[in-house]
Amino acid sequence: MIDRGIWATWYDLPKDGKDEYIQWLHEEHIPELLKRPGYLWGTHVRNVTPEQRREGSSNRMVLHHTDLTGVPTGNQYLLLFGAESPHDFVDPSPAELLDAMSDRDKKMLNMRIEPRPCIFVEVDRVEGPEVASRGPGITPGPCVQLGTFNINALENEDELETWYARSRLPLIGRMKGAVGARKLVTISGWAKHAILYEFLSVEANKANFVDTDHDWSQEVVHNLVHAPGSPTLGERIWP
Repeated sequence: MIDRGIWATWYDLPKDGKDEYIQWLHEEHIPELLKRPGYLWGTHVRNVTPEQRREGSSNRMVLHHTDLTGVPTGNQYLLLFGAESPHDFVDPSPAELLDAMSDRDKKMLNMRIEPRPCIFVEVDRVEGPEVASRGPGITPGPCVQLGTFNINALENEDELETWYARSRLPLIGRMKGAVGARKLVTISGWAKHAILYEFLSVEANKANFVDTDHDWSQEVVHNLVHAPGSPTLGERIWP
């Protein structure tokens, strides 16, 4: 089966109750949702701050992030589900799923701070040299980097997609340590565009993610307006 739909939720957690929430998520909530028709996989990622975006880093990337009020800012964790179609996530909708949950499940979900959901449909994908490490099944690799953004002007849309088709996706297809990459667009949530990268590890991402079209990349990146904290980079903690 092909997983053309992805449901992503970024969020923070409070210190008190965090361990209880994570145990519930891994042992109860994710397995329960994976019983639903069309759902193919789930994964939970603990995010880290990439070195090039730390305060004071000499390699700090020049990225533009939205300053719109109302865009949730959660970034500590990323919960992902894959499905045959993005419509598997909207029939029933997330709100309808929540309404049908028990009081305990609702209490757990309400622990999330500044959750930011998006539902994506896949535009294209490429498999990397380490694609055999993906698993179990078609679950994303051990390290996930996910960027979400809008374009600053309509006339720059075509160049963005040309860059992904001609430069960035082929780069990941031959990059050491890369499991794969998927170009996505949203059917729901803030940000029209997204890119999902999978690597063997955070260390493999840092060591091998070297841009071979730097000037073109800088030009394209300058035209993007990212979601808060985007791109996030993290390690899979479930499964």
